[in-house]
Amino acid sequence: MHYESTRSTLSGTDTYAVLQGLAPDGGLFLDKTLGSRPFPVQECLKKDSLGMAEMILSYLMPGFENMKALVEKAYTGKFETEDLTPLVKVGNDYVLELFRGPTSAFKDVALSMLPQLMTAARRQEGMAGKTVILTATSGDTGKAALNGFMDVEGTSIIVFYPAEGVSPMQQRQMATQEGKNVTVCSVEGNFDDCQRGVKEAFAALSEKLEGTGVSLSSANSINIGRLAPQVTYYFIAYARLMEEGRIAFGDKVDYIVPTGNFGDILAGYYAKMMGLPVGRLVCASNANKVLTDFLETGLYDRRREFYKTASPSMDILVSSNLERLLYYASQSHEKVKGWMEQLNREGFYQVDEATLKAIQENFSAGCCNEEETMAAIGKVWQEEKYLLDPHTAVAWHVMEQVKAQAEGRPQVVLSTASPYKFPAPVLKALGLTGGQDEFADAEKLNQVTGVPVPGNLSSLRQKPILHKDRIAREEIIPYILSKVAE
Repeated sequence: MHYESTRSTLSGTDTYAVLQGLAPDGGLFLDKTLGSRPFPVQECLKKDSLGMAEMILSYLMPGFENMKALVEKAYTGKFETEDLTPLVKVGNDYVLELFRGPTSAFKDVALSMLPQLMTAARRQEGMAGKTVILTATSGDTGKAALNGFMDVEGTSIIVFYPAEGVSPMQQRQMATQEGKNVTVCSVEGNFDDCQRGVKEAFAALSEKLEGTGVSLSSANSINIGRLAPQVTYYFIAYARLMEEGRIAFGDKVDYIVPTGNFGDILAGYYAKMMGLPVGRLVCASNANKVLTDFLETGLYDRRREFYKTASPSMDILVSSNLERLLYYASQSHEKVKGWMEQLNREGFYQVDEATLKAIQENFSAGCCNEEETMAAIGKVWQEEKYLLDPHTAVAWHVMEQVKAQAEGRPQVVLSTASPYKFPAPVLKALGLTGGQDEFADAEKLNQVTGVPVPGNLSSLRQKPILHKDRIAREEIIPYILSKVAE
């Protein structure tokens, strides 16, 4: 299997793409044949969760040897439930719980798998030396990546997060991370500053590190090895709806996805191209609604006010994974390269009518402000006794906005994180006070709702703070070099 850049015909094997993370020309690797190669969807839907993951990843990345063993090592015994991502009926709709993994976030599905793919790729490519994983996080990717790569042989990982842009619980998860090969650093700025700094580091350091035995890769969803495992849970949700008798094979299902960097929802598009009967993929934005505006108008414009919200993992103005969708919709390297260069240079781009039409055939969008987020948490708890985190609440609100367009199709909301990662705003949504201490808030939330606190979060209170570095955005590249030298 050869993966090609979104910006040119530059290509490499699937193992090469995983090891590189970002294509050398700055583009993202993708499979141009996706949608034209057959996939046994019905056979896949009969498997258990790990069996589905093995079939899907073997299809997307056939160059990897013994995928069954890699999947088993990634997932066995690491999730709260046998079904990696349980589907829960809430009222007449459904919530797909993606937060039952070791760090209570949806990123666990992908970042339990990526280290296995990376290790296998290094082995198959006969790679010596060390791979340094550079990662920018808006909250959840950081901890999940740190947990996944902790003490993995031949790798080290550096995570950058916005100093004031994650929840106290998310910050605590990263600052207490153990492991001989892990580094965590906060950056003065927002997630876009972190992400831009990491991308600039790839461009600036790849040649400089040549011949040193050190190579760079990424654990962000710019890495196809991060994105591909996320396809699995769309199949899991569909299979569970079939088992329940809610649908028969061939019936379409709508998925409503709280989205910042566009990876989670793009995985649903991959599932659709593989033949899963996906209806609408609904992009749910918070106050930073750059994606909603784009999907409705074709104008992507990051020149706008940046809002810090109760759903910080969506506080993003430059959504990297959209670049892959732009290629699939336009089928043009030249157009994608031009749009990305214009975005970098001028802060905006406008896609042509044909590209927008191709995108809108599959995607819808909606947004949710802070007041509406809080209202959704309170309403769903009051009416259904189901506790939403702020990101899932954004998606729930948008689901109710677009329900009239569903024409009877089941609505599945992707729930991206445990509410206990954001106990203060969840308490506020329930009409209670919090915000003094994340652990006291979590205890209070547990007492009020009876919803268990995940053990990986409650145990953080006893762990020492191990990472205290804080830098300006301009210092990201020198910081990386200093850590590589160590």
